[in-house]
Amino acid sequence: MATSIHETVLVGICDGAIDKKKNTSYCTNKIGDRPDLFPIITLQYPICSLCQRGLSHVVQVYCPLAASPYHRTINVFACTNPQCSGKSESWTVLRSQCLDDDIKGRQDNKTTTCTEPAMSRTDWCEDADDWGMDEEEQENVAESGVQEPNDSVYEETDVSSKLQGLCIDGGVDQQSALQPTHVHVFQSFYISVMEETDLDGFHDTDHENELLREYEEREGVIVGEIRSCGSGEAQEEYEKATVKHGDEVFTGFMKKISLCPEQVLRYSWAGSPLFITEPPLNVNEMVPFCGHCGSPRVFEFQLMPALVSLLSSAGTNSDTPLEFGTVLVYTCRNSCWKSGSTVPVEEFLFVQPDPDQKLFK
Repeated sequence: MATSIHETVLVGICDGAIDKKKNTSYCTNKIGDRPDLFPIITLQYPICSLCQRGLSHVVQVYCPLAASPYHRTINVFACTNPQCSGKSESWTVLRSQCLDDDIKGRQDNKTTTCTEPAMSRTDWCEDADDWGMDEEEQENVAESGVQEPNDSVYEETDVSSKLQGLCIDGGVDQQSALQPTHVHVFQSFYISVMEETDLDGFHDTDHENELLREYEEREGVIVGEIRSCGSGEAQEEYEKATVKHGDEVFTGFMKKISLCPEQVLRYSWAGSPLFITEPPLNVNEMVPFCGHCGSPRVFEFQLMPALVSLLSSAGTNSDTPLEFGTVLVYTCRNSCWKSGSTVPVEEFLFVQPDPDQKLFK
């Protein structure tokens, strides 16, 4: 599916490892580690629906919507069991929201506040001024702050975890106590954000060059020629890549990300996903309406193949790394939230396997 010229696409890029001694917060865009929860939010670590193992935290995206009074964070989790690899059922995406007053009310509880530098807390949704709604709907949401969920559709999980460094009720370290002991903790990295239109002048040094070199060696294609492919030898090389894979969607995917192969995340709220393989004909029907307010879900962001090589257990080389092509995340168009809620809302995602996973390792 082609991206509309009117869509704003933001890309997330690994911006260095996070020092274990440095506290992160709910507004940190990051890979791995454990989720940083809002002070009112508590979390029971999600379980894989296929093997019943605890899921590992993959990414945290701080993405408040411009017309909303809420802070807003999305956390994605996945199962590292090789037998579950590449299956959508082994992943979970959770959306959490919180008002400023809720945060201020917990300052005396040593909550880790949002003190991240501007680069690591870029507003992904600054152009989503109406978040898919008309003016009347915006006013209603701004006044009430909520849309009442239908609790009979989704069963909310029990209260558990904590913001980093926060001890809940009696000083028990809930995150350490309630996270399953066998869950892999991925090494943590910052994610920096930039607009895709700014990538022409972007050059990440060694990691980018290595990915480009590996791609060119494996595919016999010069990435610079793919970018400008139109006629002559460039067109011939592009066609060779298409023939080799037998998949024009994959080749188009590679062409689209060739300006920045190391991007780990693409964000386009209510935009169009970038499929790595031909999607099912009923892909739109596959995305269910929000189980809480009944609104349609919209595409929000996707995880990219370059993320795979960054997902290793903290301090070790994981024997069970995740493998995927792209993970597409869809969220409630109205970003509904029940006032006073203390548990995240589960959203929808699906995984497309990578037809050439070795390319990104």
